[in-house]
Amino acid sequence: MRRGSFFAPVSSILTNLAPRFGMEAKLLEWRLRRHWSDIAGEQIAGHTRPDQIRFKKLYLIVENSVWLQQLVFLKPTLLEKIHEAAGSQLISDIIFRVGEITSEPRETQGHTDEALQLADPSPESLAQAAAHAASVKDPDLRAHLTAVMAQALALRDRSRSK
Repeated sequence: MRRGSFFAPVSSILTNLAPRFGMEAKLLEWRLRRHWSDIAGEQIAGHTRPDQIRFKKLYLIVENSVWLQQLVFLKPTLLEKIHEAAGSQLISDIIFRVGEITSEPRETQGHTDEALQLADPSPESLAQAAAHAASVKDPDLRAHLTAVMAQALALRDRSRSK
C-alpha cells in the first residue's frame, strides 16, 4: 500500500489559492519584476522597471520622457508580450511614469543557506522533493523549493527515527 505524499505540488497550491485570495496580480507583479528583461527585451528593460499592478493597470517606471514617448507607441506590443508571459489578461493597460530606474538587488542566499544546513537530506528526500518541484517553471525558485522540501523531509525523517 502506497502512503500519501508529504507535499502537494506547489503549482496546484498556488493555482488554487491565488484567485481565492486575490493574489493573481501580486504573483504577476513579482514575475514581471523578476523576468522583466526577458519579457520586455534588454533594450526596454534597461530604461524601465515594473512598479505595481493596481486595478488591472501596470504602472511602469520609465527613465525619462523620451523613453516614455517611445513606449506610448510600443504599448500594444508590450501589452501583448505581458499577456503572453502571464498566460492571462490580468493587465488591461500600462501607465507610464517618469522616475528613477534602480536595479533591485536579488535576494541573498546567506540566511536561507544557513538554515538548510541543519540536516543533510538523503538522496531519497532530494529525489522526492525534486519530483514535487518539477512543475515549477522558474529554475531558481525550483532549486530553492527543492532544497526546502528536501530539508523538511530530512527533518521529518530524523524526528521519526528518534
